[in-house]
Amino acid sequence: MISQLLVALSLFVCQCHGGCAEVDSMTEAVAGEGFLLGCISCKRREEVSASATVDWHFKRLGEDEFSHIFHYDHPSADILHKDFSNRLEWQGTQNRDIQIGGIFISNVAFNDTGTYRCTFHRTLFLPLYDEQVIVEKEVELTVVAVANRELTAVISEIMMYVLIVVLQLWLIVVLVYCYKKISEEHEAREARKALKAQALLLQSKDNCDGVQLD
Repeated sequence: MISQLLVALSLFVCQCHGGCAEVDSMTEAVAGEGFLLGCISCKRREEVSASATVDWHFKRLGEDEFSHIFHYDHPSADILHKDFSNRLEWQGTQNRDIQIGGIFISNVAFNDTGTYRCTFHRTLFLPLYDEQVIVEKEVELTVVAVANRELTAVISEIMMYVLIVVLQLWLIVVLVYCYKKISEEHEAREARKALKAQALLLQSKDNCDGVQLD
């Protein structure tokens, strides 16, 4: 789940700030949940205007042929396979210059396991001619009953608990140090008061001894 959120955030950043980074899609979905199939194809020259369409094909595990399941030609999104009816949603660029071609699958099923192929058909509008570019990317998707925790997530969680323990120990050390410091200052202050009182007492006694009686 964390990985999917990271991919979604990467796509969002690319859209909002005009930059483009080709982030690989996640490859493990949980049955009954939603899943974002990522597909990014960046233009090599951002200053060149372009238009593109995106097609998704799917080959179920154990099958030999790909089936055309989705087509996007801004602003139209068409689901082309009955097995994905009402389950696919465009999550890519919202204009004709498409660089992000992700789709979201809702209510993932075990028979969604297989190979997904994303194809960009891009036209670059150059000064002298229009250039046609085709980019294909594949995602091998596995559907599981329960999400596997990634090693990095486990390590991060362990480090978080270690950090909490270290901070607590450090706080205890600081509290003990502060208590000792305050205690020492209090004792020193009381000692100075005692010395001052003793000095006043001796001074008073000397004054009394110096008084001559008539």
